[in-house]
Amino acid sequence: MNSEKKRCGWCGTDPLYVKYHDEEWGVPVKNDKTMFEFLLLETFQAGLSWITILRKRENFRKAFDNFDFKKIAKYDQSKIDSLLQDEGIIRNKLKVNSAVTNAQAFMKIQKEFGSFTEYIWSFVNHEPIKNVWQTHKDTPATSAESDALSKDLKKRGFKFVGSTVVYAHMQATGMVNDHIEGCFRFHEV
Repeated sequence: MNSEKKRCGWCGTDPLYVKYHDEEWGVPVKNDKTMFEFLLLETFQAGLSWITILRKRENFRKAFDNFDFKKIAKYDQSKIDSLLQDEGIIRNKLKVNSAVTNAQAFMKIQKEFGSFTEYIWSFVNHEPIKNVWQTHKDTPATSAESDALSKDLKKRGFKFVGSTVVYAHMQATGMVNDHIEGCFRFHEV
């Protein structure tokens, strides 16, 4: 970790947060498996800090079958009950149930559009939106695109996909480049 590099202020100095900022956040994701992973994690993050989710990410990976949406879509009540007992993840009944519902809705979108990635990237005309912010505090929590995507996802049966969650997902998966202008990653992603 090079501490001399200028980064977005939100990642602070926590090594896990810095690594995520430097290597993942804002990098365009074009495959469904990774898209689903971020979607699942973002929905669990609702109302919590992202660092909490990052610290539990490997626990989520183990608990949710390596984010395999085909397996998650088939979870029965017994599996859901075991997840609700798993101290390594966020044990919120509504969020755990939404993981199953969202996996099922995810697969319906894949069937309709050929891939979830094709569907979701259409909301930004298949090109990342590159914003120019001076500080991370300038960054909005939502956008017209996240509003539209959130509304469409809800219409298709997704849960915990409000515009703020969706915008965070768009940032994480590189649909929106919200690295601040002075950040070393601004031009890299």
